[in-house]
Amino acid sequence: MARLHEYQGKEILRQFKVKTPMGFLASTPEEAAQAAKKVGGRTVVKGQVWLTSRAALGAIQFAEDETEAKTRAASILGLKLNDFAIEQVLVEEVIDIQREFYAGIIIDDSAKAPVMIFSSIGGSGIEEIAEEHPDKVAKATIDIGTGLRDYQARNLIRRTGIGGKLQMQLANVLVKLWQAARKYEARSAEINPLVLTGAGDVLAADCRITVDDYAVFRHPDLGIEIARELNRPPSRLDKIAYDVEKDDYRGTFYFIQMEQGFEAGQGFVGFHGAGGGGSMMSMDALHAQGFKLANFTDTSGNPAASKVYRAARIILAQKNIDAYFGSGSGVASQEQFHSARGLAKAFIEENLSIPAVIRLGGNSEDKAIDILEKCTEHLPVPVEGYKKDDSAHFCAERLTQLVKEFDGSQAAGQGFSKPEFDKPYRFESITGSITFDHGVCADCDHKACVESCIPEILRLDDDGLPVLAISAEEAKAGKCIECLACEMECIYHGKRGAYIDLPIAGLDEYLEEAT
Repeated sequence: MARLHEYQGKEILRQFKVKTPMGFLASTPEEAAQAAKKVGGRTVVKGQVWLTSRAALGAIQFAEDETEAKTRAASILGLKLNDFAIEQVLVEEVIDIQREFYAGIIIDDSAKAPVMIFSSIGGSGIEEIAEEHPDKVAKATIDIGTGLRDYQARNLIRRTGIGGKLQMQLANVLVKLWQAARKYEARSAEINPLVLTGAGDVLAADCRITVDDYAVFRHPDLGIEIARELNRPPSRLDKIAYDVEKDDYRGTFYFIQMEQGFEAGQGFVGFHGAGGGGSMMSMDALHAQGFKLANFTDTSGNPAASKVYRAARIILAQKNIDAYFGSGSGVASQEQFHSARGLAKAFIEENLSIPAVIRLGGNSEDKAIDILEKCTEHLPVPVEGYKKDDSAHFCAERLTQLVKEFDGSQAAGQGFSKPEFDKPYRFESITGSITFDHGVCADCDHKACVESCIPEILRLDDDGLPVLAISAEEAKAGKCIECLACEMECIYHGKRGAYIDLPIAGLDEYLEEAT
């Protein structure tokens, strides 16, 4: 799910005529002072961050005038919560709150429908309120076809003991909250607190909305950078990884950077899982060995080898990790040799400089381990492959041993550079391009590239050189599945005349700046 900040949620509510306090967004103390001047009188300065209990963390402060608002904003902007600094504040009028309520919509997976929840008692912790005051909380399942009707909203509120004019005012907000959530395909939408002011108005004093990951592309107006439920702004690597995932739906590639700014030798590992349950088991095994996770990554659901390759390169872009650990499901249904080739290509191109342990349990695991170890045997560091019968804890123990035995000087060596071609034969794939150097291929007797081509889109021409057996347009449209077999088999059996270029937007620039 992709979270929206408070100010974004309130902008959506205002589209549906839900009243909110007067307020303005500010990115500097000076802008905060100008915002306070526009508001006039007392203001509240609220850090825009995806955390609850902001007041207790110092991210919500009150100001008597614009000068004090500037001071308050200066103390909030740059405040680090979860290692990420607050970049914006919302400067709002202080409202006269007479009573607080809670209104929220969630997608109930058990009911397979949206559920509206209303409480006549506001405040944090709707679960605690429901437990302590069950008669003050009511909920109703919403028919996605008809939506939330006004009479249904009134009935919901009536069950909490509220009647009369206030019931009608609150029902109006609930209906509009549903309309907003429906339009923006929210997984959850909360107004907490929903307040009654001394003047008799009902206002949304706070608003939190999360948008379904798979709906983000339909709402570019929201400015969501990545469709992930984060409690902090996305890092640069988060964004680079998401750019890979959002345009390639062949399997899953989920990358989240968990730590930054650490030093080599602190035990941080680049983690590469495959499947949720197996990944959790593998992370537990690493923690038991005293390792810490620099990132969480999942490539599952039959990803293309090219996607696994990109995932591995992004993991390795993290500075100062001490090792690489790949381990997910022990019985993966996907053909594991695809993952093996993606990993091997990434390790070769990065001239891997840290120990790696990879557990590739599942279909064709013997072939996968053979590919991984043969293609990486000339690297200056150890790469060990294991199968489903090798437990995650055993693999983590092996990683511990390799790290202890590892001498950094072993990793010295010349890095990878893209080959120069004498007689290039090139065609495009769905996310990259494949080139055969026919000048090199002419001296190759093995022709492993054609023999290993899984979708059988390659053939030998009259001169015995590899060429497409289909049209270039068909290859680009997806007939080339980017299994990477032609290049990896050429490395091991052939003359290294094949090269697959799989660009990762922004990664080279990131690596240059990191060094």
